Amino acid sequence: MNYQLNLSRVLFLDIETVPAFPVYSDLSERMKKLWDRKAGHIKSKEDDSPESLYGRAGIYAEFGKIIVISVGYFNGSEFRIKSFYGEDEKVLLEEFAHLLNKHYDNQDDMLCAHNGKEFDFPYIARRMMINGIRLPAILQIAGKKPWEIKHLDTMELWKFGDYKNYTSLDLLTAIFDIPTPKDDIDGSQVGKVFWEQHDLERIKNYCQKDVLAIAQLLRRYLDQPLIKESQVAFIP
Repeated sequence: MNYQLNLSRVLFLDIETVPAFPVYSDLSERMKKLWDRKAGHIKSKEDDSPESLYGRAGIYAEFGKIIVISVGYFNGSEFRIKSFYGEDEKVLLEEFAHLLNKHYDNQDDMLCAHNGKEFDFPYIARRMMINGIRLPAILQIAGKKPWEIKHLDTMELWKFGDYKNYTSLDLLTAIFDIPTPKDDIDGSQVGKVFWEQHDLERIKNYCQKDVLAIAQLLRRYLDQPLIKESQVAFIP
């Protein structure tokens, strides 16, 4: 571990995604054919169908969309959390891009997420491109050497070079004695809460808990004390 890591230059983040449409039948005929092909690759049971698997569409940037990006950062001893969220994906992505361009454009700046290199970072970049938003420099990795990419991943750090297993944030917070962020809903329920219950505020709160848990986990890795509840501030 890099015990000299300057956490004041790290932006912690987590995203919540959902299928682009409430149900499979809302897809255009062209997109139905493309989802049918994808569903054929991911089906695991004989009775799986494109319709029954559509709830998983949110994990693919081509078939889903972002509804929440929550971020956290250290300001002195205070850990501040802010969320960009709403039904208009382009608006929240533009606001997030503005934050990165304005405050995270220096050589020492870094982004940190759990499984971020496999999910959060590429998903955000792809959805920005789809929405016609120019990628902030910190998300551009094409042509860069590995050490030039300013992305931290708490799951990758835990692997220590072992690529056989996925280790969830929930499991890592348990073994490091960090309060669980999964005390209300989990990622598999986000689509239903959004499309059926229309409770975006609940999803935002869940996402913010994940951001705090990621920051706590990295502090554990660095042998630093956990953030106290009194040190957490939520920014509108």
